[in-house]
Amino acid sequence: MVLSDAEVESRLESLAGWRREGETISRSFGIRYHGGVALIVHVADIERLIGHHADIDLRWDRVRFAITTHDAGNRLTAADFDLAERIDAIATAHGAEPL
Repeated sequence: MVLSDAEVESRLESLAGWRREGETISRSFGIRYHGGVALIVHVADIERLIGHHADIDLRWDRVRFAITTHDAGNRLTAADFDLAERIDAIATAHGAEPL
């Protein structure tokens, strides 16, 4: 179910560091390249299990995640915020620094 703008803003208030970019939420973490690869693999394992995926951008010293629900016409749904919470927990476990 697509979330209203008010619902998106409310959910963002409880997700420190995530920001809205149109119909996507995104967040970046500081982590060196090889640590970033391990972080991405861990996130990908969870994504496979829950059937929802982020767009991921890996750089030498950071990883950026962008989430939207493609099956809902690239709109934001509750699944996006669930995945964001999971990514935050995984990033913390890998020692990634919020940017």
